[in-house]
Amino acid sequence: MFDNRTIITEFILLGFGNLPELQILLFLVFLVIYIVTMSGNILITALVVADQHLHTPMYFFLGNLSCLEMCYTSTVLPRLLASLLTGDRTISVSGCFAQFYCFGSLAATECYLLAAMSYDRYLAICKPLRYAALMTGRLCLQLAAGSWISGFLICIIIMCFMSQLTFCGPSEIDHFFCDFSPMLKLSCSDTSMITLVSFILASLDSPCPFLLTMTSYVCIIATILRIPSTTGRKKAFSTCSSHLIVVTVFYGTLMTVYLLPKTNTLKALNKVFSVFYTVLTPMLNPLIYSLRNKEVKEALRKTLVCGWKIQKHKAVSVQHPLC
Repeated sequence: MFDNRTIITEFILLGFGNLPELQILLFLVFLVIYIVTMSGNILITALVVADQHLHTPMYFFLGNLSCLEMCYTSTVLPRLLASLLTGDRTISVSGCFAQFYCFGSLAATECYLLAAMSYDRYLAICKPLRYAALMTGRLCLQLAAGSWISGFLICIIIMCFMSQLTFCGPSEIDHFFCDFSPMLKLSCSDTSMITLVSFILASLDSPCPFLLTMTSYVCIIATILRIPSTTGRKKAFSTCSSHLIVVTVFYGTLMTVYLLPKTNTLKALNKVFSVFYTVLTPMLNPLIYSLRNKEVKEALRKTLVCGWKIQKHKAVSVQHPLC
């Protein structure tokens, strides 16, 4: 019973409001990050679709990851940019639910997608002779679709329970986006059931794909170390080094935020670590893959050369029109 309490319909995302003198600077920094993130991931996706040499399982998954990163960062950054620019930090309860659902679903999908990518690299390095027969186009589609569907289904279950919660105040969330734990703390309903359900689902959601990813890389590294030549080891490791860096950055910051004890020091750094996996990781992914991958750089070079030739041809056509 909440007879003497007022049901709130809006939350206040405090974000970085404790740094009023840095609001414009933060806005510009996050705006640049958002532009770079969207541009980089759009470029990777376009290259994977357009270049025939990139029509392989590894780049199919990379294209999916780039699409995911564009959606992932767009659930957080536009709202944060608007808040920094206007100073309006309010968000409706339903809007907060929607942001959490999209963010949670895409984060879960990324865990599964990274696991699928690690399995692809495992087959390519540990079972090279059977790779083409095992990693078929159908299996690629199944792994990608399963990653997306699993991530969104898990969050639907949590949202069904969250929709039953009542919020009576306070209404301030000390974060820059709507995350699960900060929202749950503001509820005046009994949260024991949703806490148990979320714990069970989270135990399946992140640890399972993480363990699969780590198992794949243990096998990959063991196989690489058995390669007799230094050149062979270097070439084998180069095919999965970019993905390993992405996995390390993503899971490293994710575990720091959600698994480490909530000491006073870590509480103060929680927003900083959250910025890493919600904002910086989606920006770094296309940079890591484009700078460390010869095939992506070659596809980009051919695209730029082709675009330059087309523009040159158009310029000549304008100067010498056909009669």
